[in-house]
Amino acid sequence: MLYESFIHPITILSTLPTAGVGALLALMLSGNELDIVAIIGIILLIGIVKKNAIMMIDFALAAEREQGMKPVDAIYQACLLRFRPILMTTLAALLGALPLMLSTGVGAELRHPLGIAMVGGLILSQVLTLFTTPVIYLLFDRLAHATRRRFARTEAAE
Repeated sequence: MLYESFIHPITILSTLPTAGVGALLALMLSGNELDIVAIIGIILLIGIVKKNAIMMIDFALAAEREQGMKPVDAIYQACLLRFRPILMTTLAALLGALPLMLSTGVGAELRHPLGIAMVGGLILSQVLTLFTTPVIYLLFDRLAHATRRRFARTEAAE
């Protein structure tokens, strides 16, 4: 089981809707349709956004386990120390997708939806997941602790 918990993989997956919404909004605003090429762009986008969330959550969990930090301090430190690698990964993907989005010439209309989906999704997910991932991490962590306490009381009563 990933991270020895059911909660933290859900935390990582919670970053994906912002990427999808960003890609769909960018396609809608640019007047492009959701075709197979745009779906390929969304799949690429999901991989990048998921990796960014894994970097943050993995670092926070390691800080909790190895350094004995509280979840709030661990996710705060993860946000500070993982911001630059996350930003570099996102910018590299975004700058790689810009030529697809802005290209002209033969076959450019085929590549435009791929670039637009990637750029729109990366921009929105970068802005939102840096704020939402720590909040969801702490929310799910508190939910897990409350559930453990409830089960401990139930087992003690029996």
